[in-house]
Amino acid sequence: MKRLLIGPEVVHWVEQRVRGTFDGARGIGLADGDALCAGVIYEDWNGVNIVCHIAAEGRRWATRWYLGVIFDYPFVQIGAKRITVAVGEGNRDSRRFVEHLGFTREANLTGAHPTGDLIIYRMWKTDCRFLREPYALTRPDLLRAAA
Repeated sequence: MKRLLIGPEVVHWVEQRVRGTFDGARGIGLADGDALCAGVIYEDWNGVNIVCHIAAEGRRWATRWYLGVIFDYPFVQIGAKRITVAVGEGNRDSRRFVEHLGFTREANLTGAHPTGDLIIYRMWKTDCRFLREPYALTRPDLLRAAA
C-alpha cells in the first residue's frame, strides 16, 4: 500500500539519488510498504519561486494522486507562482520526464553540470494541470495536516 512520508528522511533519500545537499529543504515522499519509491524536495523559497528536485525508483510511482500532492504543496499551500527545476544535460530520462510534466525549458547554464550544461526548467502555476481534475486533491486536508 502506498502512503505519504513527509520529513527529513525524504530529503536525505532524494539527496542520495540526485547527489546534492539541500539544507533546510522540505520533502514529500511516496512509500510503497516500508520503502520510499519517490521523493520531491523543495528549497530556496523566495516568496514567488521555489526550486524542486525529484527522485524516483521504478515507474509506478507517478500516480494522479501523488502528482496532485507534489504540485499542491508549492502552488496552493505556500502560494508559489512558479517552480524551477534544474536537470543535467546528460540526464535524458529526467529531461523527458519534466517536459512531460509540463515544465518549459527556460535557460542553459553552459558547462555547469558534470554531463555538460545545466538546463533550467520552469512551470507557472497557471500552466499546472495537476491542480485541476483528475489530479486535484480530493482530500488535501490529509497532506496539509501532516505538512
